[in-house]
Amino acid sequence: MSARPLVLVVAPGDETYRGYCLEQVAAAYDVVLLTGTEPSWEKPYIVDHAVVDLHGDAALLAAGRALAARHELSGVVTWQEWHLVPTARLARALGLPANLDEVMRACRNKATARTLFARHGVPSAASMKARTLLEAERATATIGFPAVIKPAASAGSIGVIRIDRPEELPAAFEFASAEASQSREDTGVLVEEYLDGPEVSVECVTHRGQTTAVAMTRKSLGPAPYFYETGHTVDATDPLLEQLAPVAAAAVKAMGITDGVQHVEMRLVGGRPRLIEVNARIGGDMIGHLVRLATGIDLPKAAADLACGRTPDLTRTRRQAAGIRMLCPAASGMLTDRQVNQPYAAHTPWLRQVQWMRQVGDLLLLPPEGDLFTARAGFYVVTGRDTAEVNERLDTAAEEITVTTRAER
Repeated sequence: MSARPLVLVVAPGDETYRGYCLEQVAAAYDVVLLTGTEPSWEKPYIVDHAVVDLHGDAALLAAGRALAARHELSGVVTWQEWHLVPTARLARALGLPANLDEVMRACRNKATARTLFARHGVPSAASMKARTLLEAERATATIGFPAVIKPAASAGSIGVIRIDRPEELPAAFEFASAEASQSREDTGVLVEEYLDGPEVSVECVTHRGQTTAVAMTRKSLGPAPYFYETGHTVDATDPLLEQLAPVAAAAVKAMGITDGVQHVEMRLVGGRPRLIEVNARIGGDMIGHLVRLATGIDLPKAAADLACGRTPDLTRTRRQAAGIRMLCPAASGMLTDRQVNQPYAAHTPWLRQVQWMRQVGDLLLLPPEGDLFTARAGFYVVTGRDTAEVNERLDTAAEEITVTTRAER
């Protein structure tokens, strides 16, 4: 038997975006898995597993109890947005460290989060809930234009759209409602004040109610009026981190989070931070990987440590920068060509990874027909001394990578 502590991971996600999380946790822990499909790429990192309907709360709880009966679990963790609530419920049922269910539900609901931000004096955006188009019209009359229409409980900026005039509201409300209707938690739509400024996130680690901001991520977005993310950069020496850290910590506290890793999104309006939301898990789009490349801090291991009631090691061992850019086509259509200049890639050490997710012949759809998942053919990751060098290298590498689509007739 291994002497290492054992952690239960709920929903490992896909290998492309979340494989690094499982790999880093498995370097320090024995891992058992609750997954929706029979493991494939996960097998080298786990000692046991159970396949279960991850969206069936009773089934997930029963499967978790069965694994706990076979193994002495130290903690339960997930990095998947849609499984935060059942994971917390499972951990508490097993007598293991966890945030309260209602705290995780609040993090999953943007309307609840706005209420908590206002109650605790955290700068946010004006927001009103709308279940009908008439209610949305009344909300825009109060909030004004431009406004943002979004699902109350979703992720990845799916179903989120900006409007500038009243005549744009009906189509925007229908767009947001289509995504909101898929939610098992809240099918409502929010009408919110548009926060005009660059979007960033603060990557936080909270232990026993004390939050440490370990890194700041600067984001790139696709064309308006949508908000899908096309790239991120993390710089270990970013001067904005010190300014944004107290606001991020206040937001985490307002949500009632006591332990875990958080991805706190905000916009800088007139240079001042305004909260978008607190995600109670490691950021997506490989952000945790960028944090490790830039700072040496291991967020997946920190998440597992906290799930097991341990103090995470947040020592910085690197002082550089890293960035990711999504490979999206100029227009929706069938992918007809995807190439990277192999000699260039082989002789460019700072080009750390080029990852394809789509094959020639696949359909790539940008919003409004698609979303961030359907728009991407792949991504690439670079490192550098600072944000400026990373952005320059992202642009340079882009010249060596081709993504071509043909419009469907």
